[in-house]
Amino acid sequence: MAKAWLPMAFFLALAVTATGSPAATPETSTAGGRLAGKSVTVQGVALDEFLGIPFAAPPVGTLRWKPPQPSPSWQGVRAVEAFGAQCMQLGLFDDMVFRSNGMAEDCLYLNVWTPAAHADGKLPVLVYFYGGGFNGGDGSEKRYDGASMATKGMVTVTVNYRLGVFGFMAHPALDAESPEHASGNYGLLDQTAALQWVKANIAAFGGDPAQVTIAGESAGSMSVSGHMASKLSRGLFARAIGESGAMFATLHPRDRAAAEAQAQRFAAEIGKRSIAELRAMPARELLEATRNRKNLHWGPIIDGLFLTQQPEKTFQQHQQADVPLLLGSNSQEGACAALLKDASPGAENYRRYLATRFGANAGKVLEQYPAGDDAQALQSCTDLASDLFIAHSTWRWMELQHRTGKAPVWFYYYAQPRPAKREHQAGDQPDAGAVHSAEIEYALGNLDSNLVYAWSDADQTTSRVMQAYFANFIIHGDPNGKGLPTWPALGERDGGLLRQTIDAHTRTEVDHHAERHAVLQSVFDSEAKAKPAR
Repeated sequence: MAKAWLPMAFFLALAVTATGSPAATPETSTAGGRLAGKSVTVQGVALDEFLGIPFAAPPVGTLRWKPPQPSPSWQGVRAVEAFGAQCMQLGLFDDMVFRSNGMAEDCLYLNVWTPAAHADGKLPVLVYFYGGGFNGGDGSEKRYDGASMATKGMVTVTVNYRLGVFGFMAHPALDAESPEHASGNYGLLDQTAALQWVKANIAAFGGDPAQVTIAGESAGSMSVSGHMASKLSRGLFARAIGESGAMFATLHPRDRAAAEAQAQRFAAEIGKRSIAELRAMPARELLEATRNRKNLHWGPIIDGLFLTQQPEKTFQQHQQADVPLLLGSNSQEGACAALLKDASPGAENYRRYLATRFGANAGKVLEQYPAGDDAQALQSCTDLASDLFIAHSTWRWMELQHRTGKAPVWFYYYAQPRPAKREHQAGDQPDAGAVHSAEIEYALGNLDSNLVYAWSDADQTTSRVMQAYFANFIIHGDPNGKGLPTWPALGERDGGLLRQTIDAHTRTEVDHHAERHAVLQSVFDSEAKAKPAR
């Protein structure tokens, strides 16, 4: 019978030691067998790359909708010089540039970048989870490339995890198969299995399993918040970074009953009467069956295994992983047009939207997001769109960890707009602020991998500072370092909270939006209470 997560004894069965020199093909031994990667030089630093390492068995056949199982071992030396397949996805996002070997259900691979000189096995480790709404993304994306971070003196890991219907379908029949009577969240269990693999094997690549930082953006950031709440992830990481997203407020995990009812409706609509029939469907056929279907939402739930209660409750009970946390969101996570649709972004239309969306609470919201004139209404509408989408959930994570935890928190506000595109197309408009996901290349030192934008000296300066903050945090547990603007840990000052505004002129500011977020939270709470019982 499939077990709920990978036993550590499985990974620790074999000794792990790194060998090879920068001039030779790098080889190392892991629990599964011996690996051969490739040597590269990036920014003048010799690195070893190991791409497409299996960390779990292919989740196919009877293992579809099962927790990840141990990867079969192999004989001889396995070449890992190319990315594995991306997990099954519909291709919902046009900004994702994959280098993967196609798409397949057999997709549970990770990638490692490490300095070639890593004999002592004590380098800090970054494990990065991609974004994509739990329905897209891949560890091969250029913006997540781990080489630039590895040049700073760490081991970098990107991880694939199951997506969409393959990664997050819950069903009563799957509950019945599970020893824990749990289903769903397979993608999050994949991440946990990858962290277990890292703990057992990363010393073979020069990494220190006691110095693992988990990080991610959007859905990846939500995942990080989930790992802080999940007991399954205890002891697998020492620090956390969240970029725009958390499992709180409007992004809280759904309850399992609702997720299972959705799966049953979906199965009935496509004429499948059992899990056996669903498992028998070819992967691409199953994927296409989810296309253009209304009211389908595949994402985290309270499954009873990875999450046994809402993460917010776990934090309120002081039961989260209390580790140093660096997190923040961007200045333009959402657009006013997302709220007003085709209506012009003036004060009148904005007030009309508030009345429709918030009803009796519209006045409270208007006080925090005012509309004295059209210009103010546009800014307030943009701020509200950002908060409703993802910034408010990130704030809640920050506020809860600051209030209930003892470890330090560093809070940022990313505000550097991307520059104009190299090749301007009709209808292109410059970013007024830092849009969702815009910070990734800056933070990971990968601006030059994105050929869409005409990066300026201001962008390079912003990237240098932000990447240095991230690297210092991963290496030392504190983002501060020589030559950087001082970034104080989160604390109160002048009636607000300290934050670091990151752009071409990075500086410390006081955030005075606590009341705004408190009002939003009270509105969401009142709306939740008003909903009829299921």
